[in-house]
Amino acid sequence: MRRGLRIIGLVTAAGLLAGCLAACEARRGREDRGTHTSTHTSTHAGSRSESRLRVLLDGPKGLPDGISPRPGEAWRVPFRVADRDCRAALQPAGGRAPQRSLTAQAAASYQGDGVGEQVAVGLARYSGSEVESHLDALAESLSQCQALRAPAGTRLRLRSLPVQAPGDQAVSARLRGRLRGYPYTMDVVLARSGDTLVSVVHTGMARVEPGSTEKLVGAVMRMAGA
Repeated sequence: MRRGLRIIGLVTAAGLLAGCLAACEARRGREDRGTHTSTHTSTHAGSRSESRLRVLLDGPKGLPDGISPRPGEAWRVPFRVADRDCRAALQPAGGRAPQRSLTAQAAASYQGDGVGEQVAVGLARYSGSEVESHLDALAESLSQCQALRAPAGTRLRLRSLPVQAPGDQAVSARLRGRLRGYPYTMDVVLARSGDTLVSVVHTGMARVEPGSTEKLVGAVMRMAGA
């Protein structure tokens, strides 16, 4: 009986938190409107590159069971991030990858079946070998993001998250703690596939299984390399 009450309580809390987050996102949207895709070049080749990235995210293949393939707006962190390193590590999944030598990018989010579960995916394509230096810098930022704090009971601490990701390079970490007082987990994976930076953030109020995050990353990396 107690377990049933805990489950009901968590679901109710998730509903209240979802409403709060939606209101916060609406307010933030007026200040900083999110987009499904964005590009930083007006060349014909850049437009084709952006279009291809968008097609990949509009029709994702191979997502694990329990994750809807229907894309939503680019993800935004559900609270203000003051720490510069934490902000740098999280922004690419929301379509805000580093801009130096960026030729095109696209971002989308997908809903999961878990309580508060959401998947953010960002793809950013670069000219030359810039993607390598960007990933190195982002990896350093992620390692320096020891804790995330915000008002109203939000505090997440960095934890190890071993993830096997196909591709050329990958770095990952888990941020776990409380979001506005409720249990919250945020898995962050940054990887490189050729000239493309791949960013995945997998969040949830219930337990987020590392194996599920690994499957998500594998599916996204295969899309990026297609």
